Amino acid sequence: MQRVLELLSASGIQTHSLETNGPGSAAHCASEAIARGCDAVLACGGDGTVHEVLQGLAGSRTALGVIPMGTANALAQDLGLGRSPVKALRKLLDAVPVQVPVGLIRYTDWDGASRSRYFTVAAGVGADALLMSRLDAGLKRRFGYALYLVEAARIWMTNPFPLFRARFRLSELEAERTEAVSQILAVRVRSFGGVLGQLAPGAALRNGTLRLLAFKTRNRFLYLRFLLAVLAGRHTFSKTIELLDLVSVECEAGQGSPAPVYVEADGEVLGTLPAQMEVAPVHLLLLMPSEYHS
Repeated sequence: MQRVLELLSASGIQTHSLETNGPGSAAHCASEAIARGCDAVLACGGDGTVHEVLQGLAGSRTALGVIPMGTANALAQDLGLGRSPVKALRKLLDAVPVQVPVGLIRYTDWDGASRSRYFTVAAGVGADALLMSRLDAGLKRRFGYALYLVEAARIWMTNPFPLFRARFRLSELEAERTEAVSQILAVRVRSFGGVLGQLAPGAALRNGTLRLLAFKTRNRFLYLRFLLAVLAGRHTFSKTIELLDLVSVECEAGQGSPAPVYVEADGEVLGTLPAQMEVAPVHLLLLMPSEYHS
């Protein structure tokens, strides 16, 4: 972090360093930066930190830049910033602020209240959110992606993959379509980097629609086959595991569901069903390196 601040100072950029101290504090830091009249906020951390900063910046004229310092840095990887904070900053010094749409998810929090969040990477309902709920922050810092793999294997072996109802709106002119699904994932980035790579072909930060994976099965072996194909970069889609381009999707728990179905956005577990996803009516100014093309 100190090297990043030194490079900013050497580049003649006036900075204010703000430290987060708990959940939600990054959003307050972003709001404070806007009040100070800052041109940009550099979020130093992983996708969780970027997600919090986004809540304070969406719809403003202050740009967001990403300095990768977390376990998961999917947005930084998609932008081609790499994993080195110093190298990422050098690219951001020549970056251009670009207005991009962001996702919006409405969900039910742990107290039963309706809430909403913006997201930039992805938002999901089902097994992926269950996985995020089981990841201890301290263990993530210690074991990194190995912890993801261990917990994913445990969920694959034990999760019943309960079905819930999803109402898809493919366009403003088409009627809604209702399906029973066990997992949905709305993707905003071209690539997650690492082993997941291009999980949802056609997804991009500048898209005005949602690129969504819908798993219409409880069969754990179909899940495994799809994941192995993803790891090999050879995954395809079918009527069982479908890739859709949507305006919005609404999700409700199935009747007699034995356990709550979790909801996440940008890797942060938010709450449970019911939930709704769409592209937000506000935009984000995002610092994109000059070599980035969508």
